[in-house]
Order: sequence, then C-alpha cells, then structure tokens
Amino acid sequence: MNATETPFRPVNTGWGFRMTRFRVFLLGILGLTAGIVAYRLIVGLGGPTNLSDEWPWALWTWWKLTGVALAGAGYSTMVIVHFVGRDSWKDVERGAFLTSLLGYLMVCAALLLDLGQWYNAWRPIFSWGYHSVMFELYWCIGGYTVVQLVEFLYIFEERVHVPRSMRWTLKKIYGPVLIVGALLPVFHQSALCTLYVIAKGRLDPLWWSMLLPLFAVLTSFFIGPSVVTVENHVTARVYGRRLNLPVLGEMVHASAFVMMAYLVLRLGDYWARGMLPELFSGSPLGTLALIELAVFVALPMLLFLNPGVRATSRGLLWASGLAIAGIALNRFNIVIVGMMESTGAGLYVPHWMEVVFVLGLAAFVALAYLFIVENFPILPLPEDPTDSTRPLASGTDERGATHGHPQRSGTAARRERVPPQPATPPAARPRAPVSAR
Repeated sequence: MNATETPFRPVNTGWGFRMTRFRVFLLGILGLTAGIVAYRLIVGLGGPTNLSDEWPWALWTWWKLTGVALAGAGYSTMVIVHFVGRDSWKDVERGAFLTSLLGYLMVCAALLLDLGQWYNAWRPIFSWGYHSVMFELYWCIGGYTVVQLVEFLYIFEERVHVPRSMRWTLKKIYGPVLIVGALLPVFHQSALCTLYVIAKGRLDPLWWSMLLPLFAVLTSFFIGPSVVTVENHVTARVYGRRLNLPVLGEMVHASAFVMMAYLVLRLGDYWARGMLPELFSGSPLGTLALIELAVFVALPMLLFLNPGVRATSRGLLWASGLAIAGIALNRFNIVIVGMMESTGAGLYVPHWMEVVFVLGLAAFVALAYLFIVENFPILPLPEDPTDSTRPLASGTDERGATHGHPQRSGTAARRERVPPQPATPPAARPRAPVSAR
C-alpha cells in the first residue's frame, strides 16, 4: 500500500477483543460445535448425520457449495481492482479479501469433516488421480486457501514486526501470488458443480446442465459485490463507519450485467434442451425454478440497474440480500430438491448435529472477522469528519450520532477507537497492496 492510497487502520488502539452478549452466544455455539466435531471424528458420519446410501451428500454439501460461491467476493473484487484498474474499489478491497479468506477456511473445514475417512485427507498430496474431479477440488481449493493465507501476511506485517527478509520476500512474490490467485478460483468453482454434471439421470433436468460449471463461475463472480455490500453494512453498524455508496453502487451495477448474461444463458439452456415448457408448466419443481430465476436473479438485477436503488443504503442492502438468497436457493435446489425424485427417500431431514455444525462454522467466521478487523488494518479508518460527500450508514443520523448511543457522536466514538498513526509510513517497511479474494 502506497502512502498516497487510502489508509487502513485497526479499530482498536491495542490488542484486544471486546465481549458482548451476542459474541458470548457465538462462542457458546462454537464450543458446542467443537464437541460435535470431536464426536464425528471418533464415530464417523453415521452418528452426527442422517446421511445414507440414498442421501450421501446433503446439508453440509449445500453449505459448502453456497459458502464457496459467497467467498468469491474477494476474487471478483481483486480481478476488477488489479486487472481492470478500478482503483476506487480499493476502499473495500481488504474487507472483501478477509471475507473470502474466512469463507475458504470454513469450506476447507467442512470438506475435511465431510470425508468418510478424514484421516486419509493427506493422500492426494502423493497419490495423484489426474482424472478425478475431487483431485482437482483438493488441489485448487487447498492451494487457493494457502495463497490467501500468504496474502494475509501483507496485512499482518503492517501490525506485527516481522524480519526484513520476510518483507523482501513478500514484495518479490506479490505478482505471481496475484496471478495464481486469479486462476485457481475459476477451476474449483467450476469443478464443484461438475460433480453434478456427472449425476445426469439423478439430478432433475430443471437444474442439471452441461453448463453447470460455467453457471458456477458466473454466480461466484456476480455475487461478490452483494457480499461486499452486506459486509460493509455490518461494519458500518458495528463500528460507526460511513458507507461508500458510490463504490458499492458501482460494484453492484457491474455485477448486474454478469447476472444478465447468467439469466440469458440459463433460459437459452432451457430452450436448447426443450425444458422451457416444464419451466412454465406450473408444476411444483417448475414453479420453484421459475421463482429462483425471477425473484432472486432478475429482480435484484433490475434493482442494481436502477440508479435510485443504488443511491440508498437500504435499497442496496435489500437487493444484495435477494441476490445472496438466490445463490443459497440455487445450491439447495441442486444438492437436495433436484435429487429428491431419484433417491426415492423424500426430502432430506438433517440431524440436529448437522445443523449445529453449520451454525458453528458461521459463528467462527463472524468471530474471526470481528477479531481481525479490530486488531489489523482492514477498514479505512478514521474518516475525515468534515467530508460530507460520503453517505452515512443507515444506523447513523445526519449529525453523526450513532443510533442507540445518543450521548456520543460518531466522530468521537471513532476517535476513541482509532490508534494514532504517523502521517507517512516508515521508509523501511515495504508497502505492497494486498489483493482481495
């Protein structure tokens, strides 16, 4: 990061993690999840799940496919910032990167726990099954997660003293890390849905397609700005930040055109396979597929194209929420709804431990995000209190007072949280911009 770019600051002046009742609740869920994980590792998948020969993949697989798509927020943001040259997006780049990193760590944990013989997870390192989709997933997801951990070192060294040799190495490998990080997500995003391409005859034709890998890449790319929008609303509420509506509006506007391409391809694929009559037949599955496309793809796309919606924080948040719900519904239809008829076992009912495990992974992501934001330079803080060009978050009034804390102004609250920083960074410290994934 150059001295002329947006300064990033940790929220806390020192190291710490403020505990609230909500965070204690999340820690409780995380503790229960740790016990379930230990139980699963000892007894296998039969105890904490309702998986069977009819339903070998269910809730955890849906969560993985949804999580890895949403984790594409950092990937899409990085490509636009570093390969298209949209420097104005750097204001939200680090938050997108952090969301992506934690999302992939969550997916890696879910993949490991979903393996029947988890203790053999190391074998693909030495036994290369070149023709296996799972082999590609193993290396691409694992490799991309390692790349993101390396990228986090660029942020880590801004807060923690590291040897000069490490800084020099990070500076030299920055370009190759960017290139590898731009390529790997394309492979594993497509490979995840390739697993369902080979399930032809089992997956309902309303969701099966030879274009499933392409659909997966497009959805992971266009959902990124929506995830970044929600993440920025959360940090605005929690830390009294101003929303950068011009940047968020520009991001979702760009994603609307990718959504348009995705929608056209989906409808064209239905037409080419003779499935359009089934889509509009009024059958339960046809209606569900139509709702998925109309309410959760076409509607947010039109909202993102509307300048009035993009100019308001509430409009952006609702439209982004619809798009994210659409990704979750699409993956649910592929993993569970579309497989119901072929299994003959009816709708899958998860074990309560499966549900807690999913909630525990979400709790881990939330707590880790809050800790890193409060202790590492992720957010562009502090803001200039005299800058009136950036709209306030929905939880802040025009005087800068955060709702729920009328006795303290937003400016004063930010001043308490932000550590003093030098006007220019030390010359001895290299400042390579961190890429977002």
